[in-house]
Amino acid sequence: MTADQGIALVAGIVGGALRVGVPFLFVSLGECLTEKSGRINLGLEGVLVLSAMTAFGGAYLTGSPWLGVLAGATAGALLATLHGVLCSLPRVNDVATGIALMLLGTGLAFYLGKPLIQPQAPQIPALALGGWSDSPVVQSALQVNALLPLGIVLAVALWWAFARTRWGLLVRLAGDSANATRALGYSVPGIRIAATAAGGFIAGLGGASLTLFYPGSWNEGISSGQGLIAVALVIFARWSPLRCMVAAMLFGGAGAIGPALQSVGVGWGYHLFNTVPYVLTLLILVLTCKPGSVAAGSPGELSSSK
Repeated sequence: MTADQGIALVAGIVGGALRVGVPFLFVSLGECLTEKSGRINLGLEGVLVLSAMTAFGGAYLTGSPWLGVLAGATAGALLATLHGVLCSLPRVNDVATGIALMLLGTGLAFYLGKPLIQPQAPQIPALALGGWSDSPVVQSALQVNALLPLGIVLAVALWWAFARTRWGLLVRLAGDSANATRALGYSVPGIRIAATAAGGFIAGLGGASLTLFYPGSWNEGISSGQGLIAVALVIFARWSPLRCMVAAMLFGGAGAIGPALQSVGVGWGYHLFNTVPYVLTLLILVLTCKPGSVAAGSPGELSSSK
């Protein structure tokens, strides 16, 4: 491999991390907010797929990618709100409800999105981070999603809010002790529904990134399980929004290894390298989900039987 190929490979992996990692970033931040309130949403895969389809449809019908982004985030919030409301009912299990809504979200997206498989919709503009290089390969690799700065700002804002604001402390209190929250006169279901809805809105931005930037089209296999991977990513990040940002870029980089190698002419093992994010997910679950132990940083209510 030549020096130019090496530079192109590194730029491809870094640029791929910034592109592929954006959906992971938004979905993991949404799940982090939801779980901080003491509720787990395994329906994120359905949220991601439905918001991706809605964003693409919204952009296609209106001609504006930003209206598409708003439509996708709103669809994610609505499905997540349904999850939050159902889980607030007596004797309703979060995990079972999440799986049911994952099937509902993906089913609705597949059914309503049939007419959108062939058309092209306006795309989110790219930010050119490769202007410092004369290499067209590097410049192309470092074209990143314009939503990436928003994701970084959201990660910092959530980290600050959890530590410094009354709203953030209430979310953490509901996640750590429902009894203490009730004793202070606050509604645990209300806090959790609001946090779940907001988490769905944030995750919906990740769905919009899939169809309106990379890969930039709608098809029924658009998600590839990223919504479920995000749940493991939040565990890996120990429920910290800032660490979610780092973990999302790590997973994005892992997913970009195969395409980056192919771009410099290395074709062997392409499909093998595409499995790296899934291998990382399994490794994280094996290392963190030990019987009889609670992961560090886990909200107290998540470890209780429900």
